[in-house]
Amino acid sequence: MRVHWTENAVKHLLSIYEYIAQNSPFYAGRTVDKLTKRTEQIADFPMSGRKAPEYPADDVRELIEKPYRIIYRIKPDQIDVLAVVHGAQLLNIENSIINIVKELKE
Repeated sequence: MRVHWTENAVKHLLSIYEYIAQNSPFYAGRTVDKLTKRTEQIADFPMSGRKAPEYPADDVRELIEKPYRIIYRIKPDQIDVLAVVHGAQLLNIENSIINIVKELKE
């Protein structure tokens, strides 16, 4: 199945890169590579991630690539990566749901 990175998830990935690159462009690139490579797993095994605890829908799941969470939605024709967040970051559920609903409509 095809994995599609939403605009929101790409922004998160870019922010992660820029933050880490302040100290080490090498490790910033390595981190982004690890995160993008990790999503190859869901192309073959969409249900391999656990259900994202903040969202009631069974089709919204997450993979852990420490210390990050990759949140994605399974659709009939593709998998949408919705967000990439640091595991220690508390999600503002109201804003997260609003952003994810926007992504789901696209």
